[in-house]
Amino acid sequence: MSPVITRRGLGLLAAATFPLPALAQEATWPSRPVRIIVPFGAGGSADLAARNLAEAFSQDLGQPFVVENRPGAGASIGTEAAAKSAPDGHTLLMMSNTHTANETLLPNRPYVLMRDLAAAAPVNIAHHVLAVHPSLGVNSVAELVAAAKAAPGRINYASSGPGTPYHIAGEVFRAMAGIEIQHVPFRSSGEARTALISGTVPMMFDAIPTMQPHVAGDRARALATTGPRRDPLLPELPTVAEAGLEGYEASIWLGLMVPARTPATVVERLNRATTEWLSRPATRDNLAKQGAQPMPMTPAEFEAFLRRDIETQRRYVQMARIEVN
Repeated sequence: MSPVITRRGLGLLAAATFPLPALAQEATWPSRPVRIIVPFGAGGSADLAARNLAEAFSQDLGQPFVVENRPGAGASIGTEAAAKSAPDGHTLLMMSNTHTANETLLPNRPYVLMRDLAAAAPVNIAHHVLAVHPSLGVNSVAELVAAAKAAPGRINYASSGPGTPYHIAGEVFRAMAGIEIQHVPFRSSGEARTALISGTVPMMFDAIPTMQPHVAGDRARALATTGPRRDPLLPELPTVAEAGLEGYEASIWLGLMVPARTPATVVERLNRATTEWLSRPATRDNLAKQGAQPMPMTPAEFEAFLRRDIETQRRYVQMARIEVN
């Protein structure tokens, strides 16, 4: 005999499949202004991405999204603030591979990434340009390596701080090239860029779009890009791997995390909103101008990506013997 399912039974089945409190949370989120904590200085790629997202989400989701820059301590200050916030979807963290590197570099950080925060949505990925000040007198990666070998420890390179993708890129370059160069950390990529352009620090890895105008104005000299293939914004430049360091690749990627125990339905809605924004032609065109590509994933895919990247960054740190004092 076939079972008879009453109207009341169907209602109970639906409620069991989709818990009503969870559905209510998704339906009401966001119920007040949302802050996006950026644990880096203003003007960098994470800050720019957060502000673009904030503008779009404010329109799409019906509540203000406000960017809050909280740099310092290798991104730990802002990250700790996000991790300790209420898990209700009203505090987001704009993070990067700085965070996956810090899992190895900063053993005493006041949070554990995959314990205290939850993966929500990746945003984009981009590669760097290796740039030098013209006064250094080098015109290629080979000449830079030769100059560094001729004067061990005399060439400095700037970065936006310990553990950032630009720092990791420099240290892996140092290790693979077999040279001695000195790291000079700054609080932001803007400060590091200013140091390069002024000639205070003669070398850095930087975002391609932000360095490109300085290269065009002869205030900096671009030697190579760090992707697996030539970059559309600087197609005349070889990759670092093409220029002699076979296997070298460096990137910066960005994503959103939320405090652990944020309801899954809220995370899913945030992920859908991010993915939809990334699919818009205007967003893709804007990212292309920034030298970046959208990187959509589900929350589960992003979590798996983060765990893999923690191990990748661990290998980089160990191979290059990177230390943060």
